[in-house]
Amino acid sequence: MPLISEQLKDKRILIWGYGREGKATEQYIKNHVHPKSLEVFEGRKNEIDEDKYDVIIKSPGIVMPEDDPKVTGETELFLSQFRGQTVGITGTKGKSTTSALLYTVLKKCGKDAVLVGNIGKPSFDEIENMKEDTIAVYEMSCHQLWHSHLSPHVAVFLDLYEEHLDYYRTLENYFHAKAHIAQFQEPGDIYYRGCNVPDIPVREGVKVVCVPEKPEIRFDLSIPGEYNQYNASIVYRIAADVFGLDPQSVREAMKGFRGLPHRLQKIGAAGGLTFVDDSISTIPAAAISAAESIPGEKTMLIGGMDRGIDYSELVDFIRKHQEIRFILAYASGKRIYKETGSLANVRLVKDLPEQTKEAVRITPPGGTVILSPASPSYGYFRNFEERGDAFRSLVLGGS
Repeated sequence: MPLISEQLKDKRILIWGYGREGKATEQYIKNHVHPKSLEVFEGRKNEIDEDKYDVIIKSPGIVMPEDDPKVTGETELFLSQFRGQTVGITGTKGKSTTSALLYTVLKKCGKDAVLVGNIGKPSFDEIENMKEDTIAVYEMSCHQLWHSHLSPHVAVFLDLYEEHLDYYRTLENYFHAKAHIAQFQEPGDIYYRGCNVPDIPVREGVKVVCVPEKPEIRFDLSIPGEYNQYNASIVYRIAADVFGLDPQSVREAMKGFRGLPHRLQKIGAAGGLTFVDDSISTIPAAAISAAESIPGEKTMLIGGMDRGIDYSELVDFIRKHQEIRFILAYASGKRIYKETGSLANVRLVKDLPEQTKEAVRITPPGGTVILSPASPSYGYFRNFEERGDAFRSLVLGGS
C-alpha cells in the first residue's frame, strides 16, 4: 500500500475524537500530509455529514459497532505502512506487561524498537522514528482492532476472558474484534495463539504457534506470578525464533524488567503490612491470578463498576479459600457479596477508603493487602491509574 501521507493526500479528512490518538493524528497530518481539508469532531456519528469527507479517522474509544468504508483508525493506517515491522499483542489480560517486556528485551539485545498503542503512546507519535529495521511493538486493544482490516506480521493473542460486554454485548463479539489481530495476516506471517483462545480462520501460509498454558522453561523474573511466566515464554519465543536473538541474552534482559505501574506493584509497607497495587485487574481471572501470585497471609480488595460479566469463577475461588480475607465495595462488590453468601472471610464496605481502613484492621502482621478489583474503575475513578494512585495515597497517608 502507499505511504500513509500518500493515502491521505488531497483527501477531505475528519478526525473523530480528540484524545491521545486524535491529537497525534492531527499533528502528523499537519506536519506530513497535504489534505484538501482537515477537521476535528467530538460528537455522535449521526451528527456527521459523511458526504463532506473522504476519510474519517476514528478514535478507538468511540462506540461504533458497525463497519463503515469511510471510517478507519490510527492502527489500520499505521499497519498499512509498517505492517511488516510490527509485532501486535492483544489479549484480555497481560498485553501491556508482555508488550513492555518484549520491548525491553529487544532494546537490551541491540534492536531498534518503539513501544506504541494501547500502552499509552499513539503510534503516529513514533512514525518519524520508524526506520527500515525498526520493530514496532504495538499493544492492540479490542477497540483499536475492531475497525482495522490489516494485521501485523507477528500477531500475539494471549488469552480471552469476558470483558467490555457493555460495549460488545457478547463474548463472541468481543472475540471477533480481537481476532482481527490475525485474521488478515498474509502468507509468511506468524500468529502466537494463547491456550484458551478460540480458532481464528487465518489465511493459508500463516504459521500458527500454540502457546501452552504452563511454560516449558522457567524464567528468572522480578515480576511475580505464574501468569508472568506465561507472558515471558511468549516474549522468549518471539525474541529467539522471530528475531534470532541469543537465548541466554534474552533471559538476562528479562531479569532487569521491573514491571509496569498498577500491575502487582509493591507500593510500600506500613504497620507490619505490605501493600500491592494491582488496579489494572478488571476481570475475575486477574484477581485470582493476583491472589495466587502473592504468598502468605493476604487480604484482597475487590469491586468496581459492574459490567455484567460472569463472576462465578471468582465466587468459587472465594468460597474455596477461607484463609484469604476479601473486602468488597462498589457495584460489582455488592453483587459478588450477594453471590458468596454469609462467609466469614467476606466483608462489604462502601468504597476504597473504607476497604483500606478495614484491611489494615483485620490483616495479620506480616500479611499483604492487595488491591485487585476484578472490575473496571469507571463511575468511581477516571481510570485504573487514578484508582491505583488513590490506593497509594491512602496507604502512604496512613489511612
